[in-house]
Amino acid sequence: MINCETVQTSESEVAELLEMMTEYNALEVIPWQRQSVRPVLERLLRSKDLGVVCRLLEDGSMVGYFVLTWGFDLEWAGRDAFLTELFLTQTARGRGLGREAMRWIEATAKEHGARALHLMVRHENIPALRLYLGSGFQEPPRKFLSKSLVEPF
Repeated sequence: MINCETVQTSESEVAELLEMMTEYNALEVIPWQRQSVRPVLERLLRSKDLGVVCRLLEDGSMVGYFVLTWGFDLEWAGRDAFLTELFLTQTARGRGLGREAMRWIEATAKEHGARALHLMVRHENIPALRLYLGSGFQEPPRKFLSKSLVEPF
């Protein structure tokens, strides 16, 4: 069983989180530089209007984290949430903790007034696809597109 705890701005929590984020971004093949992300992460941690970052704890040890950010959409009649990152350590995978994490994610989104929850997943990430589809997510009727407006980190 896991618990969820909102990350604070303490040096130790930020350092532990950045270690896991390094692994997450390597797995997702996302260009990522720790020194560029740190100030952005600290801004997110200070402003609950932007979103929340939560540590996933098992027996007091961090086994993962998730990042929820907020949007606002007329289609959903207000605030919506985007699950930008969900990471579980290698030792935490395959034990049902992903399903527990999804319950924490949905509860956290609802607690902050979100009326919908969105995410992106790589087509080849079969375990994550199973988790998300099993949690009730479905492909929207429209194609999701993105365009970067800045240079990558």
